[in-house]
Amino acid sequence: MLSLSYRTILSIAIPLMGSSFIQSIVLLTDSSFLSRYDTLAFDAAGNGGLVYITMFMTLVGLNEGTQILMARRIGEERDSLLPRIFGSSIAINFIIAAVLFILSWLFIPDIITASARNAELAQLEIDYIQIRSYGFIPSTISLVVLAYLTATGRTLLILINSIVIASTNIALDYSLIFGHFGLPEMGLEGAALASTLSDFAGLIFLLIAITFNPSVKKHEILTSIRVKWSSIKKLLVLGSPIMLQGIVALLTWTIFFFWIEQIGVFELTVSQNIRSLYFLAFVPIWGLGATAKTYVSQYMGKKDFDSVLIAMRRIQILTIIFLVVIFHGALLYPEKLIELINPRQEFIETSAETLRFVFGSMLLYGFCSIYFYTISGSGNTRFTFYIELIAVSTYLVSAYLFIKVLKWDIYYVWTVEYIYFGVIGILSITYLKFFNWKKKQI
Repeated sequence: MLSLSYRTILSIAIPLMGSSFIQSIVLLTDSSFLSRYDTLAFDAAGNGGLVYITMFMTLVGLNEGTQILMARRIGEERDSLLPRIFGSSIAINFIIAAVLFILSWLFIPDIITASARNAELAQLEIDYIQIRSYGFIPSTISLVVLAYLTATGRTLLILINSIVIASTNIALDYSLIFGHFGLPEMGLEGAALASTLSDFAGLIFLLIAITFNPSVKKHEILTSIRVKWSSIKKLLVLGSPIMLQGIVALLTWTIFFFWIEQIGVFELTVSQNIRSLYFLAFVPIWGLGATAKTYVSQYMGKKDFDSVLIAMRRIQILTIIFLVVIFHGALLYPEKLIELINPRQEFIETSAETLRFVFGSMLLYGFCSIYFYTISGSGNTRFTFYIELIAVSTYLVSAYLFIKVLKWDIYYVWTVEYIYFGVIGILSITYLKFFNWKKKQI
């Protein structure tokens, strides 16, 4: 059972934050290389990447369910059930990955072509997505391994895995986008291929790591791997709302960016600059959020609800502290951050002003996110989906009003972030205060 000390919380969260930070650096590097290569390629990678991540959230959501279920079984001291959860999750992932791959090649191109205002931009987005779709293959296994490592608190391997992926991605990005070291100059397609190959490199590392790690051998997740229909049903019941929640959230953001593209290329480029840096703020939120779900699920398995509340408070404090440390540049020197992403002078001033404006929305989310993750970790994932659905509906209505009806300047359009995070916070706190979330059995 995990200790409630700040030291133990940080020992789990810091590798997860490090992993998220490295992934953010990869995103920043991709954006920086592409913006210097071609502005249209930069915009296409941004929009195409959002479409890919929206589909990818199908796998991520179900594997968050895997993490929560594994952590609960550990809290209940039923570790022998982990191999069947592990095997069942991989089986589900393979089916989902096959469906997503087919969608990427047969249906997504028509949707993008019909939605985009710029035909050349649309074709670049399609090219990017189809190459990235091969990344679904290694993710079917790697995401389950990452869920297991998070549930058991062995997050250092997750950090090392991210370093392997990031170093591979950055090296291949530089080589394939610009055509260095004897490799062909592929531009946008090179960026997509680099990301896909780095996913395979990450999977190879994880398989080697869990094969020879003595602490992992104890649970026999590889030697006793099984697929059980009962485990599949529990994973689908627990993970499906998280999956739908992630899809709905990112689909909403994708629609938001397609609406911005219809305003103009300048506004889209400014917003893609913001999006690229936004993920820095998610480093502590996602890292400590995953930690919160593990703590909540383990202590609920032990029926120690006082410890759940203590963990919530401590993780919330740490989230705000790390958020300010990592994302303070958005408030104090946004121009410098924007220049790292896109050095073109015509975009810097508006991008910097907008980045400084959204800083407060991330502080709001950092405070509220712990309540949302507590509900998820308790196993009440159906209610997190309801909360997400209400929040994104409000977000879309607001975005449509600001962009299509009022035709606000791009600076003020980003007010939608305050609305979205505020709704999530209000609904999450209301649910924890007035509903009985402590008796959820999974």
